[in-house]
Amino acid sequence: MTISVKSHVLFRTVALAAGLLGPVVPSVAAAQAAPAAPAAGAILTLSDALALARRNNPTLQTSLNSRRIAAANVRAANGAFLPSVNTSLGGSYREGRQTFFQGQGFGSTNDQLSTDVSAGASLNLSMAALNDRRAVKANQDATESDIQAAEQRVRNDVTVQYMAALQQQARAQLQDTLLTTTSAQLQLAQARLQVGSGTQLDVQRAEVTHGQQRVAALNARNQAAIEIVRLYQQIGLPPVLETRLDTALAPTPTLDLQSVLASARSDNPTLDAARTRQESARRSIASARSGYIPTLALSANISGFTNRYTNTNALIQQGLAGVLSSQASCIRTEEVRARLNLDNRLTQCQGMAFTPADEQAIRDSQGKYPLDFTRNPYGLSATFSLPIFNGFRREQQIEQASVNQRNAQIEVRNQELRISSDVTAAYLQLNTAQQTVTMQEENVRSARTALELAQERYRVGAISIVDLVQARGDYERAATDRITAIYDVQRAFAALENAVGRPLR
Repeated sequence: MTISVKSHVLFRTVALAAGLLGPVVPSVAAAQAAPAAPAAGAILTLSDALALARRNNPTLQTSLNSRRIAAANVRAANGAFLPSVNTSLGGSYREGRQTFFQGQGFGSTNDQLSTDVSAGASLNLSMAALNDRRAVKANQDATESDIQAAEQRVRNDVTVQYMAALQQQARAQLQDTLLTTTSAQLQLAQARLQVGSGTQLDVQRAEVTHGQQRVAALNARNQAAIEIVRLYQQIGLPPVLETRLDTALAPTPTLDLQSVLASARSDNPTLDAARTRQESARRSIASARSGYIPTLALSANISGFTNRYTNTNALIQQGLAGVLSSQASCIRTEEVRARLNLDNRLTQCQGMAFTPADEQAIRDSQGKYPLDFTRNPYGLSATFSLPIFNGFRREQQIEQASVNQRNAQIEVRNQELRISSDVTAAYLQLNTAQQTVTMQEENVRSARTALELAQERYRVGAISIVDLVQARGDYERAATDRITAIYDVQRAFAALENAVGRPLR
């Protein structure tokens, strides 16, 4: 009687362990429910993971940097309609030594410092610049579409990895539950051996099965941790192994293939980028043809200079010597006039002198250096130009632009075909995955019933431990396939969103 009670308790333990196998993953009904709000910092939801990836994913950040380059290209294209302004400021030093040419000395013997300043503006106007601006603007729109496509790829990668981590965690939970089952089966085999209704071989087989299950559970938990690490890699952050994931799966809406295809053709960012690049190629043809239209070039410039000698006293001496030389020359001339009985201005010659005011004027003239400039004459110019023949370079540019436009048209067609194919394939895969879930649910119910029946038959001695292990293995495979099927639906839906190019929920 006591033996019967022990066996009944053990069988109830096995049955309870088998009952725990069911809720290791959310059921299809739970998958259709709205996700519950997690405690702050306790659970990483899929929406949180996507938000973090948008801020931290390295690949996406690289794509976002292209926005700055596109904006700079647009500014440069707009700048083609503004004048280019150049300024220069220079200084120089010349040693006070004469230069001789054919025996004649030139130049000052006083060291000289000088500065020069100039400013100029130029503007080139052409139809090519206008078409180039439009082409660059189209390329900027294409860059924005590329960024949206990169965001969608990151969204898909993070979603797929999030589902992979959830699936592996569910498998780890399944293996932990199966470990409880093998432990109960081992205890049952040992109890039967004690009462004489079992064999030592059954106990050894149960021990082997339990040991193998311990290894399987250990590997499953390790793989779940690895999937978390890979998830954080997709997000772009260091891994946090203790992260818990939200097991409430978002419902997959009912979709119509034709409406999904229409949405992909109108909203897919990769297709939008191809279309805008086609427009850019068309503008490039117009720009190349502008080589047959005259261009207008306008320019203006102004400059100034200033200089000083390092030895001011030498300049004063030169000024004094010049005044004395002029006075002596004046006196000689007036003496000649006096001898010829002509009127003379000898008194005026006596009045010629190098005054302190003259000396100060020389000193003041040296004070203009380095920024008191003397302006040179300014210049203005306007030029119309039209190349008559440039070695067929214009024709070559037009032909190259035409080929680029044709290639852009082909790329648009190629993207349309690819999107149509990818969306249709993803839609069919989603429908198949949804149907597979239903069938796998039926397989799990059948396998669970078979396991419970095998347990009862083993309890009464109708089957061996091998048959019971086989039934448990069948249930494990069915439960594992059910887990795979549930998350295949989510992956298929993510693939459909990726093919369309935008979220569908």
